[in-house]
Amino acid sequence: MEYSTFGRHVAVDTWGVDFDLLNNAEFLQAQMVEAAEACGASVLSVQSKQFEPQGATVLVLLSESHLSIHTYPEKGFAALDCYTCGETVDPQLAIDYMIAVLKPTTTHAKKLVRGMGELKVEEPKMQQVELV
Repeated sequence: MEYSTFGRHVAVDTWGVDFDLLNNAEFLQAQMVEAAEACGASVLSVQSKQFEPQGATVLVLLSESHLSIHTYPEKGFAALDCYTCGETVDPQLAIDYMIAVLKPTTTHAKKLVRGMGELKVEEPKMQQVELV
C-alpha cells in the first residue's frame, strides 16, 4: 500500500481565554481527546503537564500525527496546533472544537499545506461549532 505525504497543519494563537480553563491540564486533556475524536482522528496516546504556579501543556498523539496546546493562563493565551496526514482527517475540525471550548476573544490562525513540495500557507476557514 502506498501512502500520500499530503498533510494539513493548522496553528492558532488564542487570546482572552479564561484563566481557569487554561490552568486545568485535566480538563484540557479531556477536551483535546474529544476534539481529536470529533475530527475523526485515531488517538494513540495522551500526555499532559500541569505547571506551577500556572500553565499547562497537552499533547495528543494521533495515528494521523498530533494535536497540542500550550497555555499561559496569566496572559489569557493558548497556542493550539493540529497536524494530520492524509485527506480523511481534517485538522480544522479539531481546532474549531477547541475554539468552541476555550471561547477566546481573539484568534490568529494559519494553515500549512504540507507534503506536496513547497509549503503552502493559507488562511483557514474557522467555523462556529456547537458543543453537545
